Amino acid sequence: MNRRSGGTVEERLLIGEPEKTLVEKEINALATVLLERVGQLAKEMAARIRAGSRDYHYDVVPAEELEAACRTHLGNALRALTGQVPVDTEAAARIGRRRALQNVPLPAVMTAYRIGVKYFWEAVLAEATTNPEVGSDMLVAAASAMWVLQDGITEAMVSGYHDAVAERLVAHEHERSALVEALLEGRSMDADAAWSAAEVLGVPRKGPFAVVAAEVPHIGRQALPEAAALLSRRGIRSAWRLRPDMQLGIVYLRTPRDLNDLAEVLRQHTKQRVGVSPSYDDLCRTGEALRFAKVAMRGGDAESGAVTVFDDSPVAVASAGAPDVMARVATTVLGPIEALPAGDCELLLDTLDAWFDCGGSAEEAAKRLYVHPNTVRLRLRRIAERTGRSLTDPRGITELSLALRAVRQTPKPPFSTGSADTADN
Repeated sequence: MNRRSGGTVEERLLIGEPEKTLVEKEINALATVLLERVGQLAKEMAARIRAGSRDYHYDVVPAEELEAACRTHLGNALRALTGQVPVDTEAAARIGRRRALQNVPLPAVMTAYRIGVKYFWEAVLAEATTNPEVGSDMLVAAASAMWVLQDGITEAMVSGYHDAVAERLVAHEHERSALVEALLEGRSMDADAAWSAAEVLGVPRKGPFAVVAAEVPHIGRQALPEAAALLSRRGIRSAWRLRPDMQLGIVYLRTPRDLNDLAEVLRQHTKQRVGVSPSYDDLCRTGEALRFAKVAMRGGDAESGAVTVFDDSPVAVASAGAPDVMARVATTVLGPIEALPAGDCELLLDTLDAWFDCGGSAEEAAKRLYVHPNTVRLRLRRIAERTGRSLTDPRGITELSLALRAVRQTPKPPFSTGSADTADN
C-alpha cells in the first residue's frame, strides 16, 4: 500500500503522515488550541474523576497527584493529535503501576479513565462548536483518532497495573516463604518478630497450630499442589514451604474439627506419605513440631502413601522414632517370615496387617482379603509358629505390631519371583 495515500485519518495522524487533508489540519489546530489550556482542563478532569469515583480518596490519591496524572494523559493525547509526537504509552504504564501500589482497585481505575475520556470528548466538542466552519466529518475523524489514542493509553495503564500486582505478589510470597522457613528451622524470634510473622502468614499469634510434612514425588515437585487454596475452601488458613525432599506447611487449627478436615484433605489430594504433628500454641515452637511431623510421616506405609496424625498413631510414630533400632526389632521378630520366598512373605505380612486393622477379627480380615476366615487363622498360626510370638499374648501382639510397622515404613525393593502357594500349607 502507498503510505502517502493510504490508511485512515487517525492512522496517518499517529504515524505523522506529512501530507495532510483539510480535516487533519483542522484536528491538529483544534488539539493545539486545547493544548494551550491543558492545565485548566486537567484541573476540571481531576474534579470530575474525584466526584465520580468513590475509591479516589484524597488520602489514597492526593489532589496534586491526580491532577498531574490528568495533565500527563491530556498532554500526551493532545500532542499526538497535533501531529507533534506519537502517543507515549510509558507514562500510562507508570500511572497504572502507581495506582496498583496505592491499592486502588483496577475497576475503580478503569472507571476513572472512562470519566476522563468522556470529559476529554466533551472538551473537544465544546471547542469545536466555537468554530462554525467545523463540520461533522472533522468530528467523526477526531472521535476515531481520540478513541485509538485512548485505547492504547488504557491498555498500557492496565498492563502497568498488572505488572505491579504481579511483582508485589511475588515479593509477598518470597517474604512468606522466608518466614515459614525461619519458623520451621526453629530460629529464635522476639515478640515483635513473632507478631510480624503471624501477620504476614495471615494467622493469629497464638494457636493451636500443626505442622504438615509430606514426601515429594520427585525432587522439587509438590506433594500437595494448591494446598493453601484447598484448605482455605474449608476455612483453614495455612502457609507452605517446598524443600527438595519435602513439602512443609504450618496450619492454623481454629476449631477441633479443623484437624479432621485437614487430615481428610490430605488423604484426598496426595499419594505420598504425610505426617501431621501434635497441635501447639506458640509459633516459636514450630521447629519442634516439625520434628514430630517428620516422625509421623516416616510412620506411614511407604507403599500406600498414608496420612499419619502423630497423636492418633502411637505405634506408628514410636516405630518411626528410632528407625535403626526398629530395623533391628523387625529383623529379630519377623526375620523368619522375611526368609520365606517373596510371595509367601508378603502374603503373611498382608494377612497380619489386615488382622491388626480389623481389631484382631479373623472374620473381618477375611472379608478384606477375600478369603475364608479359616484361611486367615491358618496364616496367623504359621506366623506364630515361625516367629515364636503368640497372637493371644499381649507382649507377643505388641512385638509383632511394632515389627510390622517398621517393615511397612521401609520402601521395599522389587520382589524376586517366588511361589505363594505354600503360604497356606
